[in-house]
Amino acid sequence: MKISIITATRNSEASILDTLHSIAEQDYPRDQIEWIVIDGASTDHTIERIKASNFQPDKLISEADEGIYDALNKGVRWATGDVVAFLHADDFLASTDVLSRVADAFKNSDVEAVYGDLEYVRPQADQGFSVVRYWKSGAYDPRRLRWGWMPPHPTFYLKKTVYDRVAEAEKDYFDTTLSCAADYDFMLRIFSKYKVKPVYLKQVLVKMRIGGMSNRSLKHILQKSREDWLVIRRNRIGHIHTLVWKNLSKLGQFIKRG
Repeated sequence: MKISIITATRNSEASILDTLHSIAEQDYPRDQIEWIVIDGASTDHTIERIKASNFQPDKLISEADEGIYDALNKGVRWATGDVVAFLHADDFLASTDVLSRVADAFKNSDVEAVYGDLEYVRPQADQGFSVVRYWKSGAYDPRRLRWGWMPPHPTFYLKKTVYDRVAEAEKDYFDTTLSCAADYDFMLRIFSKYKVKPVYLKQVLVKMRIGGMSNRSLKHILQKSREDWLVIRRNRIGHIHTLVWKNLSKLGQFIKRG
């Protein structure tokens, strides 16, 4: 099974090598990994660092875009794998067997999507990372959507055939009019409209550095809430309690495991 991994970058010279190395160190066959880098015309040394490494992307596109979701749409259009995932420049795979475990979960032909858990981490002085938040996804139940549930998008692996169905019906995948909630919108659509039933892997698949776009400031948090509410109404899943619980449920992620 060929897995396409799409990495969106822009001025990511400080972190892109961690992303790159986490893919290069996978125990999954290299010829079954397609790494696609969509760079938003970086003005730092992001591209130079990638090109100087021993592990090269199968496709590297560097040009101005209309934001993160435009980059993701572009990446999916380029993908040729059986399964598509996203691993951005602030993220890295949590262990060397992530792709192997994901591929095993897809061995049942009825499985269209696989997801797992996510850790938010903070870089330490010794070049390691400490865990700040632990997002334990839990098993999928469509009733949980009405309470603001969604799997962590960076851990989400989806068959390309589903993306093809979405494109055929809607022309594109992620709504680029949204600045920070198009992934939530996409999830609600594929679970409700396209009836995708995902499989949950009970392990951390991805580690993400804190400070992402959707939670870096009060302004972004408010914008995210406004867009989440728009998405909830648009998809007709839940109501105001969905938005409230979607935010409140994050508080438990700051409690240490064990």
